[in-house]
Amino acid sequence: MVKKDKQKNEWLEWGKAIFIAILLAFFLRTFVFATSIVEGESMVPTLQDGERVIFNKLIYLVDEPERGDVVIIKRPVKNYVKRVIGLPGDTVKFRNHHLYINGEQYEKTFISVDALNHTGNFGPIEVPDDKYFVMGDNRAISKDSRNGLGFINADDIVGRSEFVIYPFDEWSMIK
Repeated sequence: MVKKDKQKNEWLEWGKAIFIAILLAFFLRTFVFATSIVEGESMVPTLQDGERVIFNKLIYLVDEPERGDVVIIKRPVKNYVKRVIGLPGDTVKFRNHHLYINGEQYEKTFISVDALNHTGNFGPIEVPDDKYFVMGDNRAISKDSRNGLGFINADDIVGRSEFVIYPFDEWSMIK
C-alpha cells in the first residue's frame, strides 16, 4: 500500500512538472519569443531564404526600435523581415551609392558593396511621427518602405530578430 501511494505521488509530481512546463512554454511563445521563417532573398547576406529566426516580442513593449534593428513586420497577408533605417522624424535619402540620414552619411557594415551599387537614388523622404522607414539588405530586390510597404507603423513591428536557429549548422546572432 505504501509503495502504491509513493508511486501515485510520483506520477502526480511528474504531471505537475509537465503541466508547468507546458504553461511556461505557452507563455514564452505567446508573449516573449516566437519563430519566423525568412521567405525570399531581400535580406541577403544577413538572412537567407528558408532560415528560421527567433524574434523577441517583448523588447518593443519596453523600448523603441533602433536604427539597424532587424524587425518582424506584421501585415495582413504575410509578415516581413526588414532592417530599420529611418526613425520617426528622420530625413532619409540615397545618392550616388551612399545612404544619408538627417544629412549625414550613414555607414553600413551589414550590406555588400554589390547591394549598395544596385540601390537607386531616392529621397529625401521625411519619416512621419510614430512611423519607421525599413529596407531589406538586398536592396535591388527588396520590397520595403521605398516600393510597396511604405512607412511602418510602430504597432506593426512585432519584434526584433535575435538568432538564426535553422539550419542548425548556421546558428548565429543577427547583426
